[in-house]
Amino acid sequence: MPEWRKDPVVQRWVIIATERSKRPTDYLGAPDACQGCECPLCEGHEEETPPEIVAFREKESKADRPGWWVRVVPNKFPAVRIEGGTVQRRQGIYDVMDGFGAHEVIVETTEHARLLHEVSPYQMAEIIWAWRYRMLDLRRDRRFKYILLFKNFGAVGGASLEHSHSQIIATPMVPLDVHEEIQGTREYRERTGNCVFCDVIRQELAEDARVVHQNESFISFAPYASRFPFETWIIPREHQADFAAMGEDEVHSLARILLDTLGGLMYTLRTPPYNLVLHTTPVNGTEHDYHWHIEILPRLTRMAGFELGTGYFINPTPPEVAAQELRMARTSGYLRPPREEVPQYV
Repeated sequence: MPEWRKDPVVQRWVIIATERSKRPTDYLGAPDACQGCECPLCEGHEEETPPEIVAFREKESKADRPGWWVRVVPNKFPAVRIEGGTVQRRQGIYDVMDGFGAHEVIVETTEHARLLHEVSPYQMAEIIWAWRYRMLDLRRDRRFKYILLFKNFGAVGGASLEHSHSQIIATPMVPLDVHEEIQGTREYRERTGNCVFCDVIRQELAEDARVVHQNESFISFAPYASRFPFETWIIPREHQADFAAMGEDEVHSLARILLDTLGGLMYTLRTPPYNLVLHTTPVNGTEHDYHWHIEILPRLTRMAGFELGTGYFINPTPPEVAAQELRMARTSGYLRPPREEVPQYV
């Protein structure tokens, strides 16, 4: 059974995933390619995953059988488990509790070789609907305080399977990064009366030095204090705390700008490993001042002693240069929308 353990100095919770225990040699040389292996996420291999939680599929098709286009299953090797509770125990000065949580995998396409930025706008919208649906369902468990959506791409980005997929982990506490953003948002509002993220959007649109893409509902931009080269955020233009509160028009706008942004990154950087994370308001609480956003973090540099020792980051590519390069990708012909592939499910 995994455990949540709290650092008594910085109050950061860490998952000790005993069931995923690795020796030092297990961290070396993970290849990007599947190299001919059988993929459990491909259509026709449904029996190789746990039973599906939900799937968007053809009307007459059966659960855990072919006929789907987006499929959600429990993670076969979960970092946390739904069994257990949230009661903390003391071990001397340390706090510990059961490794309670939920860990799910969203299979984003039936095609093994199709990357996320290569799906059609319709398919991207369906993926976003699946993300939203699972977040709304998981928050019904009042023990959860936060639901993290994330995507790992490439071995350096932490992906253990090359078939395009994202993940959700629901936790009984708010992650430290999100907590710090919420605290910063509160302090800024107390000083100015405004949302700091809304003010960032206004300044980025006015300066137009770091904006990569924009549409009626969203902008993507390279943050002024980017931690990583080509770090890019996508954020709603209007103040919105909860990702799951999006309506239909916003989902389709997000699908388009996510395709544009990922496509530009993949074209400019030649398919780099990356992590995508969604920061949204905590659940089962009363936090409404937050402003949700997606962070896309290419893994082009490595953290070393300075970063690990200070928590500061060294970014060798100014965000203004990164944004310019990503905007130029639009004129290079990469933005050819994939054909619409609307399933016949009615």
